[in-house]
Amino acid sequence: MEVSFASEIESLRLGQGEVFHGEGILAITKALLQSGVAYVGGYQGAPVSHLMDVLVQAKGLMAELGVHVEACSNEASAGAMLGASIHYPIRGAVTWKSIVGTNVAADALSNLCSPGVKGGVLIVVGEDYGEGASVIQERTHAYALKSGTLLLDPRPDLAQMVNMVEHGFAMSEASNMPAIMELRIRACHVRGSFEARDNRAPAISTKALMDDPAGFDYGRLAHAPALFQHEKLKYEERIPAARRYIVEHGLNELRPGKRDGLGLIVQGGLYNTLVRALQQFGLADAFGELDVPTLVLNVTSPLVPDQIAGFCQGKEAVLVLEEGQPEYIEQEIATLLRRRDIQTPLAGKDVLPMGGEYTVEVMAAGLAKWLAKVAPQLDTQPVQDWLAGNQQRRSNAAKALPEPLPMRPPGFCIGCPERPVFSAIKLAQQTVGPVHISADIGCHSFGTFEPFNTGHTILGFGMSLASRAGVSPHMNRRVLAIMGDGGFWHNGIVTGVQAALFNGDDAVLLIFKNGYTSATGTQDIISTPDEDAKFNAEDKGRSLVHTNQTIENALQGLGVKWMRVVHSYEVSKMRDTLEDALTSDFKGLKVIVAEGECQLERQRRLKPWIANLLKKGERVVRVKYGVDEDVCNGDHACIRLSACPTLTLKDNPDPLKVDPVATVIDGCVGCGLCGENAHAATLCPSFYRSEVIQNPKWHERLLHSVRGAIVRALQPA
Repeated sequence: MEVSFASEIESLRLGQGEVFHGEGILAITKALLQSGVAYVGGYQGAPVSHLMDVLVQAKGLMAELGVHVEACSNEASAGAMLGASIHYPIRGAVTWKSIVGTNVAADALSNLCSPGVKGGVLIVVGEDYGEGASVIQERTHAYALKSGTLLLDPRPDLAQMVNMVEHGFAMSEASNMPAIMELRIRACHVRGSFEARDNRAPAISTKALMDDPAGFDYGRLAHAPALFQHEKLKYEERIPAARRYIVEHGLNELRPGKRDGLGLIVQGGLYNTLVRALQQFGLADAFGELDVPTLVLNVTSPLVPDQIAGFCQGKEAVLVLEEGQPEYIEQEIATLLRRRDIQTPLAGKDVLPMGGEYTVEVMAAGLAKWLAKVAPQLDTQPVQDWLAGNQQRRSNAAKALPEPLPMRPPGFCIGCPERPVFSAIKLAQQTVGPVHISADIGCHSFGTFEPFNTGHTILGFGMSLASRAGVSPHMNRRVLAIMGDGGFWHNGIVTGVQAALFNGDDAVLLIFKNGYTSATGTQDIISTPDEDAKFNAEDKGRSLVHTNQTIENALQGLGVKWMRVVHSYEVSKMRDTLEDALTSDFKGLKVIVAEGECQLERQRRLKPWIANLLKKGERVVRVKYGVDEDVCNGDHACIRLSACPTLTLKDNPDPLKVDPVATVIDGCVGCGLCGENAHAATLCPSFYRSEVIQNPKWHERLLHSVRGAIVRALQPA
């Protein structure tokens, strides 16, 4: 796991009246337990990876309450879990990263929303949008509208977030609609406190089993002709029931203000940012009290027409603050106002950006434009000056530099076993020529950055082999597809391997077998190595991963005839294997398994082990690499071939030479890639390998003393 929540998990046991202190994602877990959830599952992904980490690490507490925890193989399987709530009055919650995760689960969601649910259903999605996003800039809102789910967007306050989890389950049951709660990155990690309540053991659970299954009911299946009735139920019963619940329980918050002629309608998740932006105008204080009446939409779908109309009626102007595009909320509000012949001027995307994250500066700029039109008596010049000053400071900073700063894209961790494979790919292409490479989602997607620049397309987690299917038949040279072991199990084995074998495609697939779903925090998968497997300080992550061969067995079982397993750090062998796969006479799917354990996981286990050995006074040998500055010719091909952060430049110690020399700085984990590359690419022999011995034996100390004496004797006086 990326983070241990061993101490934080104890806060999940807090009872009635006790105060919870912590971050948002842990508060959501506590809210699930207070709501009587019976089963939980999901698939990891930013910014909700920690939710799955917490659930898995809290299995002991879950078991006490009878809550079933399922680590799902992908978002589709997580969505399918919720089918338990179609027939039975049991509450279920799942989580994943959106929008990509929601795309994967779309099939299950559609078939869940059509018949509706009896037990409450809550889907916690990480709305990965804006400046901190790592995926496509799209929104979950579209799924809520087209499938008929409740969409919760709680104000980023722990008490409100917990409240909305509990109401989400209740509203789901009242309306028979699944509920989606979207949490932005900042909401997931916001810290605060709330008054806890007792955890509720579900009435039906792993400790209180059902005796008989539900009776057969064709109306609970998403099949014709039942689905035509389902559609009527959505707009005749379910959505009206949800709207009644929203009003009766005050889920959307009306914040009064003294400027009654104006109004703001804002998504709950943007409320904190709005308060900060209004402070720049003197229209809000540090405690969140606003001068402009504001309707905070903690439920963004469905909207309540009477509530919207009542808020807008009689106002001189209303501004909708809705992040992202299309402007679903603004369009819906405009439609319902005009249908009721309410002519209140409505603004939104005409003064605010269509796309991008709504930061304080972005909101303030939009508010300044709007207020200049609707409240010209308000002095917005100080805010205009503040915005202009910010821009001027950025411009001055840029001008102060002799040239723009170089981009610093993300890259592989030090010692990552995937870096040497990309070195081998570059070397292989020197022989076979340029190759079309279908890349994938995962740590290996860092190979698309310099100096590797490897990958033409990324179309989905585990979809690289499938995405090359349209290229291969039209290319003289074979196409290479890359995916990780996480992507292989998530989707690749079905959408890629099975399809390639069925169609008899002449394809090449490279699978990174690092042992984990690493990019999301190194969560375990079915091919994760046995924790009890033996390792040593110099195995470079090799022997540990090789103890689990489920990927190889699965490929053989599917009928893969050409397969090679190569340790990632053996650059020469990997290069030769790639060349063989790309030029072999064998027609069909060729698979290369690049085996090397995730370096982060290896170091997390290795460092405590070494520390324990040192504490016992035992001998420990660490490998370090360096560059002989007298031999280095300043070509720097080694750096262009590896991009290791610890392999960098320093001034040449020779005053007669201008070019800087390569050097290995502190942080080197001794993976040996620099030497492997120098050998495979026939680079200069400037790299050397050294051993750092701690707690050496007596004869090693003696030998070191003798060597030192000889060296000193040979040196000139």
